[in-house]
Amino acid sequence: MTAHPALIEWPEDAADSAGLALWTSDEVARATGGRASISFAVSGVEIDSRDVVEGDLFFALKGESSDGHRYLDGAFGKGAAGTVVEHACFGPHVLVPDTFAALEALAKAARNRVDAGIIGVTGSAGKTGVKEALYAALDRSSRGRAHRSVKSYNNHVGVPLSLARMPAATRFGVFEMGMNHEGELAALTRLVRPHVAIVTTIAPAHIGYFSGEEAIADAKGEIFEGLEQGGVAIVPADSPHFERLRAKAALHAARVVSFGTHADATVRLLDAVAAPGGGSLVTADLGGRKVCYTIAQPGAHWVLNSLAVMAAVDAIGGDLGAAGLALAELEGLAGRGARHTIAASGGDGSGKALLIDESYNANPASMAVTLQQLGQTPATRRVAILGAMRELGAEEARYHAELAGPVAQGKVDRLILVGAEMAALADALGKNMGTSLAAAIDVAHVQNTKEALDCLAADGVRGGDAILVKGSNSVGLGALVRALTAREQ
Repeated sequence: MTAHPALIEWPEDAADSAGLALWTSDEVARATGGRASISFAVSGVEIDSRDVVEGDLFFALKGESSDGHRYLDGAFGKGAAGTVVEHACFGPHVLVPDTFAALEALAKAARNRVDAGIIGVTGSAGKTGVKEALYAALDRSSRGRAHRSVKSYNNHVGVPLSLARMPAATRFGVFEMGMNHEGELAALTRLVRPHVAIVTTIAPAHIGYFSGEEAIADAKGEIFEGLEQGGVAIVPADSPHFERLRAKAALHAARVVSFGTHADATVRLLDAVAAPGGGSLVTADLGGRKVCYTIAQPGAHWVLNSLAVMAAVDAIGGDLGAAGLALAELEGLAGRGARHTIAASGGDGSGKALLIDESYNANPASMAVTLQQLGQTPATRRVAILGAMRELGAEEARYHAELAGPVAQGKVDRLILVGAEMAALADALGKNMGTSLAAAIDVAHVQNTKEALDCLAADGVRGGDAILVKGSNSVGLGALVRALTAREQ
């Protein structure tokens, strides 16, 4: 039987003729102004010798406490095809005056060589999830030619590294950008040069470095400064800082698109109902066009995140159908909502408990929405292991104490607080013992992850438990998650 040509032939694409190598040594040398020792080609770019895989280009970056030149043997031992160095070495290399400047130069060359739709994402919360959802949607509809920053590579090193890893044949690029000081996003967005720039939300994350939330909104709004001509800015309509963001965006964008529940939102939520499996069935208005789709991830915050995703896919000329499918299949990310079934004893007799991993970061807003979602999660007992929120400045104690309300909304039965900063919440709950706010909560306050794990072990993981683990990454609750998931079923 002869197959119909339409079933076996893809449409021609100019990118099909691009070379298979990510970079050749000549291209790296031209981009960085360096000198190649010999000709070689690489398939990846890495800055940590421990993560090098065969075919990588290893940048020997110099940091405050380390020097990548010390790890050249390890990089070559793991299969590095070449290195970028400031001092000539025994293996294939490109010699440059400054390896960090060379990484930025290669990032600019990567951005210049692609004919791709580029999206930049920032926000106080939700940016990694939105980035991953956008990547899944655009990769599905572009024959695998979407690219994104991995993990949380969103700072002054992670962003140029993510750009340098972008293949020439890329059709869509999605880049997460973070900041904790004024001016940082302005520099990153001018490297990325997005066609679409998104601010997911504004909350008091890193507020210790700013005078208030208005200053955070201004710093997040720097993402619009790098927009390409004709670019689109996407902003949260429900934010109290909407007008501030809109005004900033209007200075740089050809069009400003808002998303949310507000009646005037460009991409507006019409309805959201619970879906089987814990997600939501969403109906939204995209400027006169109604779309209906399912989100696998639970929580009202993901409903709003999905509106930002749909707005960006529409703005970049992507496939809304593929975006809907991607949202329906999107799994939770490690440290940001991943759900695990772990072994348990006693309780409801099921032998299973639910572990919700939110261990990567925390701020007052994300704590509140995650605890609210815990309260809506079916369980015979709800356990919350909450780590300190960092970089909150002079109002640190108040922000921690104010979590008493969200804890009550979370219907928490057992609460383990980790870190000295959590003393304010423990004190606030203690003052409210005997009231409806905290009467039913069993509270323990410990100083570190080991003590938290010992505390949980003493009480045991019970069948039917829903266990939330959330805190700033520096608290180290990821180690607790790893210990608990060793019993994953």
